[in-house]
Amino acid sequence: MSFELSQLFIIGIGYLLLLFGIAHIADRGWIPEQLIRHPLTYVLSLGVFASAWSIYGVVGLAHEYGYGFLSYYLGVAGTFIFAPLLLLPLLRIARTYLHSSLADVLTFRYRTQWAGSLMTLFMVFAVWPLLALQIQAVADSLHILTTISAGDDALFTKETRHNELAFIFCLAICLFTISFGSKHLTAHERHNGLVAAIAFESVIKLIAMLVVGLAAVYQVFGGFDGMDQWLTANPQIVSLLNFPMREDSSRALLLIFFSAAVAMPHLFHMIFAENPNVKAMLTASWGVPLFLMLMSLPVLPILWAGFKLETVIPPEYFTLAIGIELESSALAILVYLGGLSAASGAVIVTTLALASMCLKHLILPVYRPSTDRDIYRWLLWIRRILIVCIILTGYAFYRFIAGREALSSLGLAAFIGTLQFFPGVLAALYWQGANRKGFIAGLITGFAIWFVTLLLPIITSFDPTFIGKLYFSLVYDDLWSAVTIVSLGMNMLVFGVVSVITSTSEEEKNAAEVCATDDLNRPTRRLLSVQSPEQMKDQLATALGQRTAQREVDRALYDMQMSDSESRPFALRRLRYRVEANLSGLLGPSVAHDMVNQLLPYESGSSAGSGEDINLIEGQLENYKVHLTGLAADLDNLRRYHRQTLQDLPVGVCSLGQDGEILMWNNAIANFTGISTFDVIGSSLRSLPKPWGELLADFVHMPQAHLYKQHYEDSGSSYWFNLHKTLVDAEGEQADGRVIVLEDTTDVQMLEDELMHSERLASIGRLAAGVAHEIGNPVTGIACLAQNLRYDTDNPESLETGREILVQTERVSKIVQTLVNFAHSGTESASHELGPVHIKSCVEEAIHLLHLNKEAKQMRFENQCEDELYAIGDTQRLLQVFVNLLSNARDASPEQSAVVVDTELRNQQVYINVTDCGSGISKEHQEQIFDPFFTTKEAGEGTGLGLSLVYSIVDDLNGNISVESPADPVRGGTRFTLRLYHHQQG
Repeated sequence: MSFELSQLFIIGIGYLLLLFGIAHIADRGWIPEQLIRHPLTYVLSLGVFASAWSIYGVVGLAHEYGYGFLSYYLGVAGTFIFAPLLLLPLLRIARTYLHSSLADVLTFRYRTQWAGSLMTLFMVFAVWPLLALQIQAVADSLHILTTISAGDDALFTKETRHNELAFIFCLAICLFTISFGSKHLTAHERHNGLVAAIAFESVIKLIAMLVVGLAAVYQVFGGFDGMDQWLTANPQIVSLLNFPMREDSSRALLLIFFSAAVAMPHLFHMIFAENPNVKAMLTASWGVPLFLMLMSLPVLPILWAGFKLETVIPPEYFTLAIGIELESSALAILVYLGGLSAASGAVIVTTLALASMCLKHLILPVYRPSTDRDIYRWLLWIRRILIVCIILTGYAFYRFIAGREALSSLGLAAFIGTLQFFPGVLAALYWQGANRKGFIAGLITGFAIWFVTLLLPIITSFDPTFIGKLYFSLVYDDLWSAVTIVSLGMNMLVFGVVSVITSTSEEEKNAAEVCATDDLNRPTRRLLSVQSPEQMKDQLATALGQRTAQREVDRALYDMQMSDSESRPFALRRLRYRVEANLSGLLGPSVAHDMVNQLLPYESGSSAGSGEDINLIEGQLENYKVHLTGLAADLDNLRRYHRQTLQDLPVGVCSLGQDGEILMWNNAIANFTGISTFDVIGSSLRSLPKPWGELLADFVHMPQAHLYKQHYEDSGSSYWFNLHKTLVDAEGEQADGRVIVLEDTTDVQMLEDELMHSERLASIGRLAAGVAHEIGNPVTGIACLAQNLRYDTDNPESLETGREILVQTERVSKIVQTLVNFAHSGTESASHELGPVHIKSCVEEAIHLLHLNKEAKQMRFENQCEDELYAIGDTQRLLQVFVNLLSNARDASPEQSAVVVDTELRNQQVYINVTDCGSGISKEHQEQIFDPFFTTKEAGEGTGLGLSLVYSIVDDLNGNISVESPADPVRGGTRFTLRLYHHQQG
């Protein structure tokens, strides 16, 4: 059975067009986002590890190494099973700093561009065999399907394969990768189309392998019993499986594939750059091993079926041979599509990841576009060019080796090459003493051994058997094992020795703390040379251009949920970190780090005397708390308890760093000052709104440790407080700032003022009583003498004078009695007997009392109260109410204007209106005018207690008082309305 080349071409192109369609509808959002971001989709996308080698080459691996082929699956599965030790720490770093490749991570960790550049260059060499493997698998499958019939033994006798179709395959992959893999420049956004297409390919691969496995069992052997009988009859086949691998070869194979999850570029990209969330990674910790287990189940039945069918096709292609030997077109095409899926997925993601690495670590460190160019467009086009170059370079490598190497040899060469990066990864996470010199020296050593012993023999006739002198008991077929042990051993030895004997820079130490899984970054508080996001934009514009700088800073502001007017030092430091992380995803960590350090530097000497950035550490602890166990968890709970205690204290607490930065602002001080904790944390003390910034900053520098009875007014309300401060002095360490305690004494002050006011009223009452007594006696004598005049004389003039004296003495007595009554109203107890009060007379007496002040404004008080109206109340206390209301009305009205008092009886209640012609009271003040000590008058002209006392008296009389301002839409003014219960006479 054979196929026409045109048929296979149409089927292959049709399948690739299907992938285009899936990626397109995913990118357009026609596939629900929940499905694209579902953990199952993520797990299937990680099936990109199962390249064409998992369809074809792994059967050859089983033929050569027996059960040792399981290492291919167990190694990667082990990485996911132990995800908390390796994958989750790397995911934390990659997500925090937007790293999309291993080169980004190691450049960030070792703080040198040489690490990323050398690694990228070596990665290009390492993936050539991997790309060639995929292209060769596609070309060989086309060659087998179009050339070989069942029983034909003329396989691979031609010098040429279908290289033209392989080239078309490469061009199609270029187009797909450019279309759906290079739309986003940073790790901010996932490639939904790419993820959906790779997940679909994984399903096709799995179905193809399972179907072929079932066909091998049931169509070749007639079922599991038949397979068991055949194996019993052919013990030599079983003995091949049981032929033991060298122990070091078995361990080497496990190590090679264990490291692949983080060392191979396509796996790293799908695991970390396309990861939707941590939950998906936890699902992958069991989902990927399950997927690989299902992929591995058909391998041995396929191998045995190939032997039973006695096909001339090599073991590497037994998967394809079963369909041909059974003359099943559908099965052969399914395997062909499975291999095409595996090859295309590996090439697409590998190329995409490698293009990003080349751009960030080979091109941008050497050349940057000018600031007047659209940097985003330039980067996209450079990445697209790199994608084409990488794929065509892989095709050129495939043509150069001309199919001389088996798929397993190419696969092992690629995996062993990337294995050289694994010591650097482990050291980044678990050895803070590792440095850049050691990493680079070890990497060069290990990679040089790999290049000479594995890659060079593939592209030349070089004989690498000299490696046997370095590794004892070498069997030539186990050359890859010797290379693995020797190259990795020398890599680690040189890495360790150089790191120990050379010094580590401070930058590397800081990065090591960030990367270490058992430590948290402890940044210090340092002042930036810029004081606002706008200044950041201006500085970055010199390197990025105005448009790019503005876009990147605005994106960082959006990510951090900050406003463009942010000026707090703490917030600006966080913004700087985010800008660097965003630029790291765009330009690479080294370029971004150098650019930010150069354009957004810290002020020189700002680190001296600055303590740890407590608030940033608090945020890190919140994110890290799920990882804390045992004593660490107990200490964290204690920290939380103490911090919450400080937050909930009934006194205000403000903690300051030595540099004056606010580290803590608890709930009490936030409520008292009206400044929220979120707005003030991380800002400098003097940047607080008036009067708090200047007041607290001056207090910090005062020699006094306490300030008492400080006065503060806000929206017409008065507040009092005490201030205390103390030095924060950690035992054995330098002092790190101060703690200010603000004690709200407003209630205490109000009580004191009320006591003083009551005492003053009592004094007035005593004075008035004495005055009444001292004046009353002479006035009574004068009145008696005046009355006697009418008996002593008949002179009309004398009689008129007597009558006038009587009128004036009566007036003096009335004035004295009014003063006594008014004074007594403030000194009597809270219990009053309520009775009928004649409203008009009470108002008239209040007006008469106000007229005694000759220095006050001359006003017209109009008493328009109805004469027959009585209310239930207390005459003396209502007199005090009217005096206060009329006095306020006089103060608020222009001179010679009228203040009108009128009444109305409604629903058995008396409504008393006091209306002035003043400027009115604002809406916000209307809600506060009855509060104690609230006044809109100038300092010294009012106590703020008058209307509070009025409200209290009216409330005691079971009445109600309200204010309406403006009283008239045209004339303005203010109207106070008292509502008292009506008293019916008789």
